[in-house]
Parts: sequence; structure tokens; C-alpha cells
Amino acid sequence: MTRTLRPLAEMPASDLARVRCVLTDIDDTLTIDGQVPAAAFAAMEHLGAAGIPVIPVTGRPAGWCDMIARTWPVAGVIGENGALAFRLDRAGRRMHRVYVDDGPTRIANRRRLDALAERILTGVPGARLSADQAYRETDLAIDFAEDVGPLPVASIAAIVSLFEAAGATAKVSSIHVNGWFGAYDKLTMARRFLAETMAIDIDRDRNEIVFVGDSPNDAPMFGHFPNAIGVANLLEMRDACLALPAWITDALRSDGFVEVTEALLNVR
Repeated sequence: MTRTLRPLAEMPASDLARVRCVLTDIDDTLTIDGQVPAAAFAAMEHLGAAGIPVIPVTGRPAGWCDMIARTWPVAGVIGENGALAFRLDRAGRRMHRVYVDDGPTRIANRRRLDALAERILTGVPGARLSADQAYRETDLAIDFAEDVGPLPVASIAAIVSLFEAAGATAKVSSIHVNGWFGAYDKLTMARRFLAETMAIDIDRDRNEIVFVGDSPNDAPMFGHFPNAIGVANLLEMRDACLALPAWITDALRSDGFVEVTEALLNVR
């Protein structure tokens, strides 16, 4: 899908006013240099207080998702690029966990991914397992820019090719190449999670949802939501995106997310 990125400041107030929910990437969307600053936490909290729930949609692992669902001011979290979603029932003190695949399928896929990891690390000099790999349940994350590199574009392409040659799906974020076996992505789990927890149909209600992101693995979300927004650092990777958002912030990374929050709250 081809779109002309327009400045967020030009987004009509009527479109901002109808937003019921914010979905957001984490790395380089809520973070700066790997950390979530106080302003980004405050932005999520302010949105929730205004009746606009925030749901991170990330490639980060299940272990992180458990912590995020428990400790962040969010309504839930979708992790491992759509393989799972966690939501904490605070009153009942119970974590609700939803997976695309059943337990035996996840175990079988883990074995296949572990074998594939050896081929990728041997075949692509400088590539490493992501530091958070031990906390993942469904995918394999190869680090090219978080704790190593950054590796050249040719190395990233080689990692993707090795995943795809093995029959895996591969998606590139701003720091990792994530690979998994299965036909799901961030959008498929967002569709299920919002329907089951908020009675929101993301096809019928797509104009009432904002997604904020920054990288190629956000393309399914950018392509689906008419009011998707990219933080300004998306421009660094726009040529690798199969779909682009309608809008772009002036500010980079978490400052861009704060800019989105201010735009949403200013019309309320």
C-alpha cells in the first residue's frame, strides 16, 4: 500500500476525537536508547485516565509481556509479533494468557527454531541471539542493532533469507530480525484480543483505533488502520516498509508517542 506521509499536526480534530483505543509498538516508539522515559509512561497513564486504553503490540518476549501487563499503565500487551497476548485482571489478581498455537505446537516449533538459530549464527558473521531470547516462547530473535552492530543491510537480508528458506516467517524491527513458524502477525492477534476483551471489531471500527509504530514489522498495522501514525524515525526505514502509515510525527521515538498523546487529549 502506498501512502503519502502527512504531518500529524494536519490530522483533523474530528478523526482524533473518535479514537477509542491506542495500539503501539515499544522499541524506538515508546523508548529512547532502549529506555522508556517518564514522559512516555505518563502519556500512557493520561490516555487511560481519559478513557483511551493503551495496548503495546511488540516483538518483545513473553517474559517481558508478563511484566508489562502487570506493571505498566496498559490494558494488556500483545507480544512476540502476535503469537500471544497477556491481560491482567487486577481485581481478580489473575493473568489471562492467549496463544495462537497450543502447547505441543509451540514445543515442536521451538526445536525447529533452535536448529535454525545455529545455521543463522554460523552463516551471518556478527549476528547474535537477542539478549531476551531466553524469555521467548514462540519465536527466534536475531540481534543486528541492539547489543551488536549495527550490521549492514546485506547481513539483515541474509538473516531474513535463511528464515524464509526454512519455511519461517521473518520480520525486521529496528533492532532484531524475528522469525517464527506460523501465519500470524501483530494484526491477527490485535483483531482477536480487541474483540475478546473490548468488544472492538478492528475491521468495522478501524477508524476508531490509532496504531503508533516505527519499523517494517509494523507494516500490517500501518496498512490496516487509516489513522496509523509513524514516529519520525520511521523515515530512516521507510523504504523497507511494505505499508506506510497515513501520518507522521515531528518528534522521534518516545517524544513522537508523547506528541500523539497530546494530539488525542487536546481534542477532549
